[in-house]
Amino acid sequence: MHSAAANSGVPAQSPAEALTPLYADRVRVYPRAVRGPVRRAKWMILTLCLAVYYLAPWLRWDRGPGEPHQALLLDMANRRGYFFAVEIWPQEVYYLAGLMILAAIALFFVTSLFGRLWCGYACPQTVWTDLFLWAERLLEGDRAVRMQRDRSAWTLGKLARKVTKHAIWLVIAALTGGAWVMYFYDAPTLVYDLITLNPTPGALFFIGLFTATTYLLAGWAREQVCTYMCPWPRFQSAMVDRNTLTVMYREWRGEPRGKIGKGKLLEPRGDCIDCRSCVAVCPTGIDIRDGLQLPCIGCGLCIDACNQVMHRIGRPTDLIAFTSQAMRESKGTTVRDFTGAVRTALLRPRTIVYSAILLLGAVGMLWTLLSRSTYDLTVLADRAPLFVRLSDGSLRNAYTVKILNKSAHERDFALSVTGMPGTTMTIVEQEGRSVDARDGVTLPVKPDSVGTFRMLLHAPGGAVRGGVPLEVVAHPLDGGERAVTHATEFHGPAG
Repeated sequence: MHSAAANSGVPAQSPAEALTPLYADRVRVYPRAVRGPVRRAKWMILTLCLAVYYLAPWLRWDRGPGEPHQALLLDMANRRGYFFAVEIWPQEVYYLAGLMILAAIALFFVTSLFGRLWCGYACPQTVWTDLFLWAERLLEGDRAVRMQRDRSAWTLGKLARKVTKHAIWLVIAALTGGAWVMYFYDAPTLVYDLITLNPTPGALFFIGLFTATTYLLAGWAREQVCTYMCPWPRFQSAMVDRNTLTVMYREWRGEPRGKIGKGKLLEPRGDCIDCRSCVAVCPTGIDIRDGLQLPCIGCGLCIDACNQVMHRIGRPTDLIAFTSQAMRESKGTTVRDFTGAVRTALLRPRTIVYSAILLLGAVGMLWTLLSRSTYDLTVLADRAPLFVRLSDGSLRNAYTVKILNKSAHERDFALSVTGMPGTTMTIVEQEGRSVDARDGVTLPVKPDSVGTFRMLLHAPGGAVRGGVPLEVVAHPLDGGERAVTHATEFHGPAG
């Protein structure tokens, strides 16, 4: 009797194949320390990023009495955003959206030029992983020592090193979480609340949340975040091309590989002696000689490691280097375009389009920011009922008027209505005083607040059928700014 698999034409699986797991166990990566120009550049950028992150909440900016003096602050409780002299209101959240869009375009632009430069040097996951690795090497030694210690049996000394390392990780993570909350909470006040053991539940929750995520992602997950969790490497290929500069192995120089003995190659081969130093220093544990790979973050530490080896064996450096696919295919010769001119990897249609979009977006946002008004007007007409017929036959519509005063001092605003002659205006807050709608009234609005007023408009009953368009006009009496209008309607009986 033949089996179903045999009848279907599908080859039967062996017991070993049938038990093959869907997911492989993680192979822990032990990056080795390395010295060189690339590593020094990474240390400088790491120091700059950490200094900006931890110190920026402590920058002060005088905004006057009663206002927060933190230069960078997202005040969620009062619904304000502060960036030095710029104050962002909830109605202006489009500025934050614009900044995020510009940041995304800038990331596309940098990727088209230099590949995963952001990932390798300035990404928070990379920065804090480097910091955690520095603490780990300080306590447990470099790659070989750590690997040997992890394979050895547990001793009191090993336990003490592990506990101390994780304690330092938790301190770094707690400082990271606390610094993040300071961008949403006044920094000196938060520190005082923490010292006096009187923090708000919200602040305590988010400090704990970001402490836990920093500790887990930078201390435990590490390369798993870059390889499996981060979406960026999955679609970065849409932004790179043959002229993008990224970390590559020059196989035309290195292949075929050969071992070295007594200071020279054992037989005529390429420059690569298969020492695997590039693999040992890689923070994600890949072999750059296998080509461009998804886990590669483009940090370039393999360049420093390989150059050290090339110096020792007396071969030219930059067997691994920041280069492009076009230069790789040309084997180091000058790349020229169809006219015979030397091709530059920086100027090409992709990068020109990205830079143009970035420049236009930045100029547009700057122009709207500099030309924005320091006040705004909103008019909401009552819907139930649309109108009221009074005893004398006239019609009345009710509106809620809101005037936003973004300045730091109280201002008087002139409010008037145009579009329907003969209409009178009454502001309920002004003891029912009725005036001609075209002449308007004066309304005071407190600093940095929204003034809400109840406006009643009256019109002769026979003059209104359906909806009549109106414009409510407001402008500050202190001058210097144009009037702001808001379109609405005066409703009457249909027909």
